[in-house]
Amino acid sequence: MRLLVLVFASCLFAQTSYSQAKPDFSAWLENVRVEAAKRGIKQSIIDSALKNVKPIKRVLKRDRNQSEFKLTLKRYLNRVVTKTNIKRGRIMADRHKATLKAVSKKYGVPPRVILAIWGIETRFGLVKANVPLIPSVATLAYDRRRSKYFRGQLFAVLQMLDRGYIDQKSLFGSWAGAMGQPQFMPSSYLAYAQDFDGDGRRDIWKSVPDVLASIANYLAKHGWRSDLNWGREVALPISFAESLKPFKRRAARGCRARTSEPRSLPAWQSAGIRHVSGQDLPTRNISAVLVLPDGKEGRTFLTYKNYASIMAYNCAHLYAVTVGVLSDRIGGK
Repeated sequence: MRLLVLVFASCLFAQTSYSQAKPDFSAWLENVRVEAAKRGIKQSIIDSALKNVKPIKRVLKRDRNQSEFKLTLKRYLNRVVTKTNIKRGRIMADRHKATLKAVSKKYGVPPRVILAIWGIETRFGLVKANVPLIPSVATLAYDRRRSKYFRGQLFAVLQMLDRGYIDQKSLFGSWAGAMGQPQFMPSSYLAYAQDFDGDGRRDIWKSVPDVLASIANYLAKHGWRSDLNWGREVALPISFAESLKPFKRRAARGCRARTSEPRSLPAWQSAGIRHVSGQDLPTRNISAVLVLPDGKEGRTFLTYKNYASIMAYNCAHLYAVTVGVLSDRIGGK
C-alpha cells in the first residue's frame, strides 16, 4: 500500500511539475500577449494577429521529420539538382543578368550562388507558401524542442505587422515559418531583407531584385568572401579514410555541425587528398575542413569559409553541399 502511495505521489508530482513548466496553450498564449504589449506592439495588432490561434499538429510532425536530416546526399541531390532546375537557373541568370550583376557587385556574392539558394528554397519563386504563419510559429514556440527560438520568431512576426512591413492577410509561410521567395525566418527578414528596387519596401514576396539582394546580403553578413569558392569534392587516400576519427561539432557561422579539424590546403595536399578528378588541390594557403554528409562511405567535400555562410542559411550539410553543387552546375562547372 505504501508503495502505491509513493507511486501515486510521484506521478502527481510529475504532473504538477510538467504543468508548472508548460501551461496549457491558451494560458501560454496569454503570456505571449502580455509580453508583446511590453515590447511595444500595438494592442490592436496583438488582438487581431493572435485571435483564435490554435496549435497545428502537422507542423510538429514535419518538425520531427525534416528531409535535411533523413535523406542521403544522393537522394537529396537527385531531388534538387535536376535538369529542370539547372535549366531554369540559367534562364533566370540570363533574365535577371543586370540585377544579378549589380547585386553581386554590392554584396560580393556570385550570381550562381544566389540563384542556387533561390532555386532550392522556392524553385525560383514558383513554389508558394500556404501555411498560416502565426499559428505555425506559435505551435513551434509552444513546443519544448525549440521554444526559445520560435518564441523570438513569433515576436518578430508581430513586429513586422506593427511596423507595416506586411499585412495580416498575406501572412503565409512554410510549416516552420519561413517566408517569401528566399524563405526568410521573420527575424532574418527584420535583420537582412533588402529594398533593392528602390520602392521603399523590402518585398521578398514579389520583387525579384529585393529577393536576390536579400539572399546576397544574408550571406555577406554571415562572412561570405568574394575571393573564395564554397568548396569542392575530393578523394581521400584509402589509408587516410580508414584512419578518420569521428568529426566534432564545430561552430559554423550560426550553427554547430560535424566537420574535421581545419587545415590549410597545402596540408590537405600533403595528406594525400586530391580533387575528385585526381588533380592536385589549389596551392593557396587557405583554411579548409572536410565534410562527409553520409559518413565515411559517402562522398567527401573540402569546404572553405563560404561554406559556413551557407550553413548559416540552413544548418544542414545536405543543404549546404547541394547549394554548392547546384551553383556550380548553374555556372557551367
